Amino acid sequence: MTPQDNITDEMIPYVEFADNSNERTPCILVLDCSGSMRGEPINQLNLGLQALEKELKEDIDASSRVQILIIKACGKDDEPVVASDWVDAMNFTAPTMEAGGLTPLGKAMDLALQKIEDQKDLYDSCGISSKRPWIFLVSDGEPTDYGWEQSAERCIEAQNKKKVIIHAIGTQGANMEKLSKFSVMSPKRLVGLKFTEFFLWLSRSVSCVSKAAPHADDLLKDINAWNE
Repeated sequence: MTPQDNITDEMIPYVEFADNSNERTPCILVLDCSGSMRGEPINQLNLGLQALEKELKEDIDASSRVQILIIKACGKDDEPVVASDWVDAMNFTAPTMEAGGLTPLGKAMDLALQKIEDQKDLYDSCGISSKRPWIFLVSDGEPTDYGWEQSAERCIEAQNKKKVIIHAIGTQGANMEKLSKFSVMSPKRLVGLKFTEFFLWLSRSVSCVSKAAPHADDLLKDINAWNE
């Protein structure tokens, strides 16, 4: 039996950190894949995720410093599910998203906040430093789950305590007023189906932040390629 044979699923994050002790920039994508996203919208979303994977992997620094997790804001019984768990960008494979169901954005954001807390504990236990986590909430509708307002309040509290940075992105048909409840910053609106342009901007932004000195700007300013 080789040493590799003794590695369990629970040990994989520790092995990953042992091979790569760089400071991490954790990034969660909370993606609305409700029934209204069927057809071309979900196709364009998947193309955008593929572009994100390619762009991050081609950036030597970002590929080893950025960690990605994707939450699908719909699923069986309209519960959010983790479509892609924490992974360094160099090992990220874009999941294929399917549309269906309602839009439990509150539950999805609660899950995102918990995933960030758990990952921060893991970083600390492994002696890995990290930048402030990002959450990108992308929706074409509005929350359909009971109690989403309390979830939004928890998001605001986490931001005020400097635990996370949350950006809300609305696509065509999104309730921008309700999306604004999840972030201390005004939500942005995607032009048409420009998911690829958005994810390319996201990749370049998170790459810059992962390499930046403390207190540097959080995002690239040029959002004209996708913002309405």
